[in-house]
Amino acid sequence: MAATERFDIDVSPERAWLATFAAAVVAFAAGAVALPRLVWDRFLWHYFWGPVFADAQGARCAVMTDSGPDLLFRETRCSAARNAGSIVAEPGYTLVSEAGYAITLIFFLIGVLYLLRYLEVGESLDLFFALTPFMFFGGALRVVEDANNAALEAGVESLLSYPANTLIISPVIYFTVFAVTLAVLVAGVALDRREVVESYHRFVFAVGSLVLLATAGFLFWFVPTQIAPEIPGVGFYPLMTIVTLVLAAVLAVVIYAGAERYAPVINEGTGRAGLVVLFGHAVDGVANVLSADWLDYIGVPVEYGSKHPVNRIIVDITQSVQPEWLSTAIGTSWPFLAVKLIAATAVIYVFDRRIFEESPRYAVLLLVAILAVGLGPGSRDMLRATFGI
Repeated sequence: MAATERFDIDVSPERAWLATFAAAVVAFAAGAVALPRLVWDRFLWHYFWGPVFADAQGARCAVMTDSGPDLLFRETRCSAARNAGSIVAEPGYTLVSEAGYAITLIFFLIGVLYLLRYLEVGESLDLFFALTPFMFFGGALRVVEDANNAALEAGVESLLSYPANTLIISPVIYFTVFAVTLAVLVAGVALDRREVVESYHRFVFAVGSLVLLATAGFLFWFVPTQIAPEIPGVGFYPLMTIVTLVLAAVLAVVIYAGAERYAPVINEGTGRAGLVVLFGHAVDGVANVLSADWLDYIGVPVEYGSKHPVNRIIVDITQSVQPEWLSTAIGTSWPFLAVKLIAATAVIYVFDRRIFEESPRYAVLLLVAILAVGLGPGSRDMLRATFGI
């Protein structure tokens, strides 16, 4: 007799997901209690919470000591701590943390897929388009945290202090935006079924647009009027946004139209949604290239460095193989844009009609996630340079 028949076990995928989530939480909690130095200090804190903790308080790094984490605000002290073998967490990402977040993203996408099945929604690309404003909202909200940190440094009254500001620091902000988006979607479906709104798609798109406009409007007021007078370089540089959006749109349209003419099979599955994906990742690529190599030419008196290991690796490789005279002329970050566009095109090609016919909810949800990892960080980099913070 099979085990499932003997014990009369009937576990649905949804219950299995919840059980896995609970088991993971218990395992990490138990590990942190039983082996705090290994599980908490050297793994969870070092790669995940420590970077957020340091970033939330404007520190260059945080060092785990016997008495708890210690914030350091000078790079020389951070270097000394690393050389001494201390556990040092810096704002940004590592290959370990990015792998962990990728696994977490996939796991929660599966959970959302089960929720969409339960709600009996998300079978068409209408949901994809409805959620697009939330991608921009995520980037704009991250810039609110940048502005908040700048206000703290300038001695201006800030909006949020630690630990509340961790809710809008990457990568925690992704969970914050995820929660807001999910709440709006569930509310929209409920209102639609009660016939309060005509369509939950339009409701979600409208609420997302309003939230985005409110967040952007706050930035356009707070940064130029409250922070700019106190910090040199901070201000309003609209050319950054204009150049980023125009170049991204041109690149996306050219690639999409070229595929439509010479290889229509690429766009066959996604249609216009593929154009949006191309645009989202083009925004990320263009914003990175402009921030790294072209800010002087568009009048932004600030320097930025990438927090993403993949981007840094691409730049390092380019510097090692590209002639110095060419690097001086065009910079060393342009391959990142090429990689983003090639990857986005390949993803669009993979999403053929069969995927949407066999697993429409999964296809739509995965396409939303793919757009989010491009448009979210890209809009943040664009807006951050637009305000010089």
